[in-house]
Formats: sequence, C-alpha cells, structure tokens
Amino acid sequence: MFAYVVRRLFIGVILLIVMSLVTFMLFFLMPQDPARVACGKNCSIAQIKQTEKALGYDKPALTQWVDFLQGVVVGREYPEDKTLREKAPELISDCAAPCLGYSRVNQVTVASEIKEAFPVSLSLAVLAFLMWIIGGVLFGVIAAVTKGTVIDRGIVALSLVFYAFPTFFIGLFLLKFIAIKWGLVDVPSYTTIAEGGIGGWLSNLFLPSLTLALFFMAGYVRMTRAFVLESMTEDYIRTARAKGLKRGPVLFKHTMRAALTPLVTMAGLDFAGLMGGAIITESVFNFNGLGKLVVDANVSYDLPTLIGLVVLLGAFVIVANIIVDVLYAVIDPRVRVA
Repeated sequence: MFAYVVRRLFIGVILLIVMSLVTFMLFFLMPQDPARVACGKNCSIAQIKQTEKALGYDKPALTQWVDFLQGVVVGREYPEDKTLREKAPELISDCAAPCLGYSRVNQVTVASEIKEAFPVSLSLAVLAFLMWIIGGVLFGVIAAVTKGTVIDRGIVALSLVFYAFPTFFIGLFLLKFIAIKWGLVDVPSYTTIAEGGIGGWLSNLFLPSLTLALFFMAGYVRMTRAFVLESMTEDYIRTARAKGLKRGPVLFKHTMRAALTPLVTMAGLDFAGLMGGAIITESVFNFNGLGKLVVDANVSYDLPTLIGLVVLLGAFVIVANIIVDVLYAVIDPRVRVA
C-alpha cells in the first residue's frame, strides 16, 4: 500500500510540473502581448513597457516559467527588474512562497487574492459535497432496492427535474422564495466561523450549497441506482444470497463496495471542479469566492491572477485524482497491484 501511494504521489508531482508548463506556455504564446494584457485595457505604451520589466515579461517564456516555479517554492520579489527596485525601493513587494504572481491591476500578490477567496469556495464546496453525496447515494440506493415501484419512479423523475434546471434558476428560485418572499432563512451573506460561529456560518452557506447540491445530487441518484442494480446481478451477490446472508449485509457489505468505486471517481473530480467552477452560484448569492475572482480577473485582463488561478485549480484536479486512486486501493485491494 505504501509503495502504491508513493508511486501515485510521484506521478502527481510530475503532472503538476507539466500542467504548470502547459498553462504558462498557452498564456504566453497567445497572439496578444502578455505585458499589455497584464497592464490592463487603458495602459499607455510606457506603462506597458514598465509592466513588462516589473513582472519579468521581457524574459524568454521558459525562463519566466522557471522563475514562476522558483517563486512557488521559495518566493520572489516584485518588481522583477533590479533597476526598478533600486529606483523605487518603496514599491518592492515581497511575494512569499507559494508565490503565484503579482496582480498589477489590484496592486497585490495573487496569493493574497486567493487567500481571501479560497475559504468562501472551500466552505461552499465542502457543504454542497456532503449534501449531494449523502442525498445522492441514499436516494439512489432506495430507488435501486425498490426498482419498478412508485418510490423508484418518483425518485428518478424528481432527479430528472432538478437535473434539467440550470443552477442559476435553482439559485434564484431559492433566493427569491425561501429567503426573500417567505423569509424562512436570512438572505445569505458569507460569514466566517470567527464572526458568526458555526451556526451563522452554516445558515449563510445553506442556500448556495443547496443550489449546487440539488444539481449534482440528481446525477448521483441515477448513477448510484444504476451501479447498485448492476452489482446486484453479479455472481458473487447471488452466491452470498444462496449462503443465507440477510438482505442488509449483502447490500452494504458486498453490493455497495463494488458500486462505490465509480462513484468515488465522480465525487473526486466533481469536488475539484467545483472549487473554481461555482461561478454562477457565487454570482447569484454575491459570494466572493474563486469563481467570482476568475470572472473579475477575466473582465479586467488580470493575466497574473488568471495564470495563478488556472495553475491552482488544475492542481486541485490532480490532487483529487491522487486521493481517488488511494481510495480505490482502500475500497478494492486489487487496485494496489496495478
């Protein structure tokens, strides 16, 4: 097991390095001048040249990538150009590791921007994840064991309804009726645990998390139902029943173990994608998370922030894959020899 985990971690590190290189090259090989994009829409030629030197964009793209990796590990200082630092030492900005760049638009490091937005997206993603995993697997199993009945058809039909509606519709519906019109909950406004306690933190996250959970839960209900029904037709399940095992142990000890393997893959990738992909939900509820930060950076042509976010969110996906591989080995020991 230890050797399996080490192999997956080593492959993950290689993928992180390759992903950062590909991301960097894609942005710096685009037709537009990276310095012009990083400077903003209304910059003069002199300001663009200054930005080019300050952020190190006058160097070859490969050299910039090496400097970027070095900044992630040990940090770096901006402006990148030593002459500019000597002329204006008061403008020196120390970007501590992990340094993902410096936003000229907002005059702060990218890491500090992410530090403010990350807890919002993480809280939203974790609560939504718990909701849709518990609800999706539970209702999927109920639908599978009651196959062909009114309960099964009702659960499947309801899941199709929620899957058909986009998240902005579900979010606006919940916000308008549950929070504003009926007043069942307060209008959500992100509050940290330090400010509002666990109760205040959860109450403000409830509607946005429910918006995401309902959409994802619908897919997990159908997939869980399909995987459980497929597993129940296997020979080893029939053998377990023939030995006289009760329905409960057969379902939870044997059937669910096989059905969970593909669900783990879905859950890991969906959670990683949700960290920066809840743009619409964050916009509807005015939550300043990573999704909203991506939108703002794109609108303001904030290239360093975009690069930092793409690298970070890509790292989430790779780390999620590593965790999924390890969970595979826990659920099914046969995976460890692969």
